Amino acid sequence: MTFGVPEGVVGLAGPPGAGKSTLLATFATLRRPNAGALHILGHDITNAAGQRAARAAIGYLPARFARADHMTAGEFVEYAAYYKRTSVSAARSVARRLDLAEAARTELALLPPDVRLRAGLAAACVHEPDVVLLDDPFGELCAAAEPWPTGPTGPAGPGGHTLTAAMAELVPVLRSLAPTVIVTADATETLTGWCDRLLTLARGRLTEQPTHSAAARRGRAAAARRGADVPDPRAAVPQAILASDRRPAPPRRRAARRTLSDVSFPRLTLPRLVRRPPARSATGV
Repeated sequence: MTFGVPEGVVGLAGPPGAGKSTLLATFATLRRPNAGALHILGHDITNAAGQRAARAAIGYLPARFARADHMTAGEFVEYAAYYKRTSVSAARSVARRLDLAEAARTELALLPPDVRLRAGLAAACVHEPDVVLLDDPFGELCAAAEPWPTGPTGPAGPGGHTLTAAMAELVPVLRSLAPTVIVTADATETLTGWCDRLLTLARGRLTEQPTHSAAARRGRAAAARRGADVPDPRAAVPQAILASDRRPAPPRRRAARRTLSDVSFPRLTLPRLVRRPPARSATGV
């Protein structure tokens, strides 16, 4: 497959086993394409220097992320800050921004799934990345909503209402994490209505779907996706992504870090993955 990812929230849906996790792991530089090329923020990951530079600007949260249950939410985020060579104050700042102040002293195992997901998001974004990769972040929420022991499952049951309410609170949080966010899900309906771009992956075919998103039709400023406060999803968003190829510098950024507007290959396109079938192969990817 060959495609580019611009600024915005990009949803990738597909059945289990379609290759969504493998694709995100490749974007996170944990896997290397056996054919083709991958450029992230203008960095070629085939060389060590480009790979280190790309990893410094990536936030990655795998599906059902591993955690130490005896750790509190605050300790978990602070450990991620230590691992990513940033300060404790930055960890506490992102914890406050994701509304984790009250849960900071609670063990992860005792937290509800939506709050535990916020802790994972804070750990993945503690270094203020330019690209955030979220592999099925709503999977644990969906598993917690089905089956529901006291009533029918599905959107009409209490489990469905709980899931809908949790997602309504989390969607603005996901949109505010970084200028570019890639999120996957098994069902297209989970991503419909709030992603700027929606793709489906099935049997090696990548297809773009209508998003039915008002934010996608209006456009959305990249600088508005990151700030001290989570944006109101009902607020009007200016058309700024495609109107200008240089976005305002987001707050609390280190001056030495490259931004999307500094990338010369190709502008507003990341990551670019080219996969070709091997010789004498009838399938390929």
